[in-house]
Amino acid sequence: MPTARLHVTDRRGRRVVAIDKSPFTIGRGPESDLQLSGGEVSRDHAEILRDGDRYVLRDRGSRYGTFVGGVAARERALVEGDRIQLGRSPAVELVFLQEPEAAAVGREALVEAVRQTAALLEGLRALGAGHLLNDVLVLVLDAAIEVSGADRGFIMLGREGGALEFTVGRARGRLTLSGQTFKISHKIPEEVFARGEPRIIADLIDEAADAHSATVALGIRQVLCVPLKLLRFVDEPGAAPEPTRIGVLYLDSRESGTLLSAPVQIGVETLATEAAVAIENARLYRETLEKARVDQELRIAAEMQRALRPPSPYTAPTFEIAARSRSSRSIAGDFFDYIELSDGAFGFALGDIAGKGPPAAVLAAALQGMFAAYVSGALPPADTLTRVNTTLTRHFAEGRFATMVYGILWRDGRLMYSNAGHNPPMLFARGAVRRLEHGGIPLGLFPDAKYQEETLRLQAGDLLVLFSDGVSEAMNAAGDIFGDEGVIACVSAHLDQPPSELLDRLIDAVAEFSGGDVPTDDVTSLILRYTGTSAA
Repeated sequence: MPTARLHVTDRRGRRVVAIDKSPFTIGRGPESDLQLSGGEVSRDHAEILRDGDRYVLRDRGSRYGTFVGGVAARERALVEGDRIQLGRSPAVELVFLQEPEAAAVGREALVEAVRQTAALLEGLRALGAGHLLNDVLVLVLDAAIEVSGADRGFIMLGREGGALEFTVGRARGRLTLSGQTFKISHKIPEEVFARGEPRIIADLIDEAADAHSATVALGIRQVLCVPLKLLRFVDEPGAAPEPTRIGVLYLDSRESGTLLSAPVQIGVETLATEAAVAIENARLYRETLEKARVDQELRIAAEMQRALRPPSPYTAPTFEIAARSRSSRSIAGDFFDYIELSDGAFGFALGDIAGKGPPAAVLAAALQGMFAAYVSGALPPADTLTRVNTTLTRHFAEGRFATMVYGILWRDGRLMYSNAGHNPPMLFARGAVRRLEHGGIPLGLFPDAKYQEETLRLQAGDLLVLFSDGVSEAMNAAGDIFGDEGVIACVSAHLDQPPSELLDRLIDAVAEFSGGDVPTDDVTSLILRYTGTSAA
């Protein structure tokens, strides 16, 4: 019987060690027959016992466990090509070899070729070029074809929902094959991906001609398909890693016998293991770059959104106004604006778009643009909201709507407003609180919607508070909401403060109530105090 050997890879390098006694002990201690270095290798880690023609691997109670082919093993009979890992780190790996010495030379040369390819993949990642996913896939396929002697190969990667998608195809001579020219049966890769086990067909004509007639018609005789699996380790010592399938590596040949040898199968499986890590790193790197690009675009959008806002606080001869928005995301779906009109009038608005994120922010910017365009004509609030609603329903996607309050204040204290389905603003006047509710339905729902308006007369010292539902509907850990009562209590407690300071008090009160974390909805408020004509 040929002497069994271990192809060893650890921090000391690579070497071949004969298993020349039983038991053959493995560990970090100097008394071990095979002494290994590694942070997860126990002093007395494992042993290999010879039982007739069999060799049995046994874990000796190691702290981090012993794995064969990625599966935890306390005691297991070894077969040709088994990959043994001590602990969860890939820094220590043993390959069990038992075939005659002459064949072993060929195998070890093959293993070395695979190692070199794996080192190249690692170097590619280390240099930061791993984000070029297509380059990694081509490198893997060319190496697999060279190692195996296959005619063709391709990689399919899993997508959301579990479907496989053709990614890259290659042929001998480093030729690229497209998905249209690479005719194969999808049954084999789909089966391998679903089960997570390699599939070898020695002769398609004899074994599966009916099921794979299209492939047989191309003269293909042999197929080797292996899963691309990642081993995700858990934090519990000795626990088995959890394999995650990310795709398949497929090879085929027109020649009989090319893909059947054990060295080829082990080499391709080893390469697939290394390739899965490289491919996943490349995908993650690409996603990181894409996320960084999106984040940068969102930062620019947020800066543009802030630039569109009017100065706050703003002081005029007969009033003071301040507004502020605390976004739940990078860009907000709320907006506020105010503008000086003719004849000493002053227009102000606060709006809230249904939804969150970029779509809501785009609509908020559009709505603010409509407001700026339509108020310049000095239309009454109800007419302005009617025109905004007509434009919104005509040019924006169905199902997108917004709420908005628009008011006009004159120097003599006249206030005319219209409310399109928004939280009613609160008027704090002469010891009482009044909600301003005249108006109509939210903007963007029906093209023929009509809006009403109301005219009031403010007195010096009267305070008007506008806010989005991110203020009144803010929720704490117990599920309670801040509510209109919270707004009234906070404003009443600081009623004599300037609008800018009172605004800070209100925004901070909402944050404190909801726990100080990032709000679940945009928190926006506008506060106006009428100071009276005597201040002119």
